[in-house]
Amino acid sequence: MSAQDLGRDAEELADVAASARAALVDEIDASGAWAEDPVWREAFAAVPRHLFVPYYYVGVAGGYERRWGQSPDPAARERWVRGAYLDTPLATRLRDGELLSSSSQPSLMAMMLVALEVEDGNRVLEIGAGTGYNAALLAHRLGDDGLVTTVDLEPEITESARQHLAAAGYHPVVVTGDGARGVPERAPFDRIIATCTLRSIPRAWLAQCRPGARILTPLATGLVALVVHDAEHAEGRFLHTPAYFVPLRGGSLSETEPAHVGGLPRRAREHELFRFLLALTRGSLDPQEAYALWEREGQPPRERYGITVSGEHEWAWLDDPEGPYAWALPG
Repeated sequence: MSAQDLGRDAEELADVAASARAALVDEIDASGAWAEDPVWREAFAAVPRHLFVPYYYVGVAGGYERRWGQSPDPAARERWVRGAYLDTPLATRLRDGELLSSSSQPSLMAMMLVALEVEDGNRVLEIGAGTGYNAALLAHRLGDDGLVTTVDLEPEITESARQHLAAAGYHPVVVTGDGARGVPERAPFDRIIATCTLRSIPRAWLAQCRPGARILTPLATGLVALVVHDAEHAEGRFLHTPAYFVPLRGGSLSETEPAHVGGLPRRAREHELFRFLLALTRGSLDPQEAYALWEREGQPPRERYGITVSGEHEWAWLDDPEGPYAWALPG
């Protein structure tokens, strides 16, 4: 292919990307995800997601199909760029069939960024660099003067995130390290957002936050928003939405076996809110006890649950941190 043809091809792909990005922004706009903070619309309209996913995997019968932007087939390149702007998560790293990293669903990212309640001048720590796309959105909102830090355990992930960010023209601080330990050399932070799921809140995060800071993190198939009072105390409730992310790697946050629910009614086993309760109370309630509570309390939505961190203790609760329904979380 001649240089002229290559240039024409690049222009055509750029036009497809711009059109697809505009359609994605309209779709998120219609969902109301950023109604409370429409400034994020500008960030999603400006940041080119396709530059952060030079390749990704889509599920097909028997496994995954790789789509990439350097395919010799023009039709395949167009499928790649259009797919990059679908409102869906994109698998970006696999190892032996296990998902290691992904680019989250854009509308969920928008909702999380709104819930983070970012203000101008905030110092933000992102746990889980992924492709770098979320850090770019934050950097677009806050500026490129060191207010945004993103951390990931895998050097290959942080290196590719740096490359993607540079290609898109953003320069947040990218750190290779254990996200459970935070990034103390970049503290204090006003906001912490995690893009990986946890089983408990790392104490290191609280110690690296200013009083009044906000932490938003996936936990037990939900999203909990905590207000940090000091290095020993934080509290908050879950948002209404379900959220499924890859687990945080590193630290001492290990996964446990899934609960055995074979003896429970099918409507409970398959109910998303009951699965949330099972995940939240794992190790404290057996499935039968969780089912009895779930029925007794009228199948409570996520917003009725919360998390409290106080000194060495951390617990989940229903309705009231000091009420009758409270369950210790792993320390």
